[in-house]
Amino acid sequence: MAIKPKSKAPPREIEENNPTKETLYDKVQKARAEYVRANKIPIEYLRPFVNHPYKVIDNEEMQNLVDSINERGILTPLTVRKISGTEYEIISGHRRFYAAKKLGFELIPAFIYELTYEEAVIAMVDANLQREHILPSEKAKAYKMKLDAIKSQGERTDLTSRQVVGKLESAELVSEKDSGRQVQRYIRLTNLIPELLDLVDEGKIALTPAVELSYLNEVEQADLVEEINICDATPNLSQAQRLRAISRDEGLTPEHIGEILAEEKANQKPMIKMSTERIQKIAPKIKEKDLEDFILKSCEYYYRHLMRSRDRDVR
Repeated sequence: MAIKPKSKAPPREIEENNPTKETLYDKVQKARAEYVRANKIPIEYLRPFVNHPYKVIDNEEMQNLVDSINERGILTPLTVRKISGTEYEIISGHRRFYAAKKLGFELIPAFIYELTYEEAVIAMVDANLQREHILPSEKAKAYKMKLDAIKSQGERTDLTSRQVVGKLESAELVSEKDSGRQVQRYIRLTNLIPELLDLVDEGKIALTPAVELSYLNEVEQADLVEEINICDATPNLSQAQRLRAISRDEGLTPEHIGEILAEEKANQKPMIKMSTERIQKIAPKIKEKDLEDFILKSCEYYYRHLMRSRDRDVR
């Protein structure tokens, strides 16, 4: 009698209607497998990447990472390359490295790759561009580093020959997400002095005006920072273009800058923002088109009430 072969157990279902999506169990198992395969490197042998363009900030997000690593360990090993006998340069994982140092870790899991400096730069930039929050200054420095590395490898690129890039294939050498024009704009930001670059990171100066300001010399940029502090205003695109034109044609002075920044701009007039829902909770029958009149009349009524109360107190 023929023996029936044992039927194979059906594959574990990952998720109904989506067989390609990993469950938390799968992710944990994969992380454990990677951890086992990874090298355990003494933390004192690890070095941050030279001129690493991404900031490692000790903020709430970092504290969350510290708490997570303290509870679960480093689930995703670092990526490093050997640079000397016992020294390893971090390609990706600087935030995990910082958190581990805070927690007093002695060994850190890491994958070691043999890479040239140029290959390491490209890998480092690409790995960190996947982060959710990237400052304009970080992207600017990262794109420049990657472009320089590509040029050192002998790759053809014309990104630096013009202010903007016209060929899509040139843009793809640096970024798959940002266009060639956008890549060039970011790289121009590396010509800004730190004080202006900080204003870009803080969102006080938009990217396009910042590109125009990057053509001012360092003295003019320093004067601009001083006038920004005095006027409590930052240049919009039109003003930045005029500042650049004056710098090119006759030289920019603090007087020029102050005069331009003193102009009133619609986007810098004081404005009050309030949720419509908050007002409609108080006055649900007021139509949206009548809300502004309702608020003004309410303010007038309340102001008169305060004045009457003050008069009674004086008596």
